[in-house]
Amino acid sequence: MPYKNRKSSYFPFILIFVAIKVILNLFALNNFGFHRDELLHLVLGDHLDWGYKEVPPFIALLAKITLNVFGDSVFAARIFSTLASGLIIWLTGLITVELGGKRFAITVACLALIFSPAFAASGYLFQPVVFDQLWWVLTVWLFIKYLNTADVRYLYWLGAAVGLGMLTKYTMAFFTASLIIGILISRERKLLYNKHVFFAALVATAIFLPNVIWQFAHHLPVIHHMQELRETQLDYVHPMDFIEQQALVNGTALFVWLTGFIALFVAFRLRRFRFMAIAYILIFLFLLKMNGKSYYIFGAYPMLFATGGFAFERILKRKAYLLRTVTLLIVVIPNMLLLPMLLPILPLQDTVAFIKNKTERYPFMKFIVTWEDQKQHPLTQDYADMLGWDEMAKKAADVYHSLTPEQQKNTQLFADNYGDAGAMHIYRHRYHLPEVVSLNSSFQLWAADNLNAKYIIYVDDDDNVETRLSKVVGSYKLMGEVTTPLAREHGTRIYLLTDPSPKLNEIYRAELAKKRLQ
Repeated sequence: MPYKNRKSSYFPFILIFVAIKVILNLFALNNFGFHRDELLHLVLGDHLDWGYKEVPPFIALLAKITLNVFGDSVFAARIFSTLASGLIIWLTGLITVELGGKRFAITVACLALIFSPAFAASGYLFQPVVFDQLWWVLTVWLFIKYLNTADVRYLYWLGAAVGLGMLTKYTMAFFTASLIIGILISRERKLLYNKHVFFAALVATAIFLPNVIWQFAHHLPVIHHMQELRETQLDYVHPMDFIEQQALVNGTALFVWLTGFIALFVAFRLRRFRFMAIAYILIFLFLLKMNGKSYYIFGAYPMLFATGGFAFERILKRKAYLLRTVTLLIVVIPNMLLLPMLLPILPLQDTVAFIKNKTERYPFMKFIVTWEDQKQHPLTQDYADMLGWDEMAKKAADVYHSLTPEQQKNTQLFADNYGDAGAMHIYRHRYHLPEVVSLNSSFQLWAADNLNAKYIIYVDDDDNVETRLSKVVGSYKLMGEVTTPLAREHGTRIYLLTDPSPKLNEIYRAELAKKRLQ
């Protein structure tokens, strides 16, 4: 029999922790600026489709709603992410209750999640990551509800959650497969032997099918994207790095999820939920083999925080007030002291000084400022990716408005990478810029068929750009560059190209045709 503990009286208690998470995010939402990836995801909202080169379409729908309802500010862009973060806390609390946990278990699980460095850093940006985590946690809660009630309605909601998860990030497929295998290995496999599981799978398939059709219609770009990701990023991820990062990314909350993981194998009351530990092992081994990034597995930790909270509540009885207090302090205080490295709650220069102090004092933390190039920098890569975009767009606009109205009619704006292009697009209304053209990332899907204007404002960070330009344009002039200190785009240049030769358009059209086949 399932352990009965599903009291509605716990719901308001869980809301306290949801409020803490949301308030923490609100302190950070408007700081620094748009993240590089946020710019791309917002652009997708102006080009709704069933798929894109690098992500499924769910983020684009949220972007469309954001731009139409909340506006195009940094704060507005992060509203849905903050709501998703709050829901993850809410669902973690609900999972804890379903396991049989009470107030102390909920407190441990939710505080561990709120102050975990992994979730503090990934829970405020407008990226698919936080929504991916949400679907993972929702999937676990729905199955546990089905396990505890045998109510088949939860299976159909589970199918919908998996389908929407697949429309958010393809890692949902790995997690779903791990859960299914974990359940089949466990004693609860009999719950999958009914027709409703099949129909729930049909629900998931029906929701995800349009993206599958889009992928085949566009020559399966997800395969090319994964190949490119492996060549440029994943090949730099070593298995030992992945293991080490899983031990560090949750800070002192490690003790909570690790306790929960062990408890799933040894605790009598948790034996029916052992599939969660098996699923974690499977997804961990898969990502280890595939050189996955550390954050790919983050969505699996909330369920372990929930089991950890339950385990601590069982170990530390009600009268052990001192031990319970110490447990909460260990889980919260060290991670809270790291927050400025993960959540932009301090001004930029204070953040730089804070990061320098912590990484010098604790060398094992230097992985936080180690970027994809495997070099260490003064800021985290995420923070550096939030700087310089406004300056870049304004300087491109200054070039555009230096032209006469007649010249502007025969001017195109071209950006080399999706971050630059995203900045030009998002700031176009503020600075009255024309639509940007780019062949990078999903921008190629709606790129102009020709690059043949008399004047081209060209944005690029390549040091060899002038050598390339001299062969295909009548003249070029460096008009400005990004000077924002510490920005990842520091040094990106803005050129004015005049009288491009037909050869430039030939190169552009050939590259566009090639990319649209990838």
